[in-house]
Amino acid sequence: MARIPYADPEAPEVREIAGRIVRERGSILHLYQMLLHSPPVAEGWLRYLTAIRHECTLPGSLRELVIMRVAVLNGAPYEAAQHAPIALREGITQAQLDALENWQASDAFDARQRAVLAYTDSMTREIHVPDAVFAAVRETFDRRELVELTATIGAYNMVSRFLEAMRIHADDPR
Repeated sequence: MARIPYADPEAPEVREIAGRIVRERGSILHLYQMLLHSPPVAEGWLRYLTAIRHECTLPGSLRELVIMRVAVLNGAPYEAAQHAPIALREGITQAQLDALENWQASDAFDARQRAVLAYTDSMTREIHVPDAVFAAVRETFDRRELVELTATIGAYNMVSRFLEAMRIHADDPR
């Protein structure tokens, strides 16, 4: 159960941004209904995550691999539940999703995916990325993709940490 009640999407002060969320996302998920307590934060969040998910050149399969690994590392079941179907649509296999907990011991991932997972782990767990880990992603991504990969990892750490701090869960009553 969320730590504070979800915002009312029909409240006059949030009606405009709530409408945008519905137009862009199809509905107001629990996450966005909580963010509506602060219209400027909801607005910025929507814009930033739209850029990450829909305007970047990073392949969707790698984006979703990152998101799912961040969810595993941060113990964020809402994030994982929201993104598992997207990951599958983007080309991640169920076997890969199942292996994410201990990806280092799995042969389900190719060299590029392993470099991305190691980078995700370093950014999420240690924050300071070792040179060898960065070199592995640098070999396979151009500058734009490196920025987008790094921003995606950072963005979804933000998402999972917000979700877990506020205890947002998909089965919460609203």
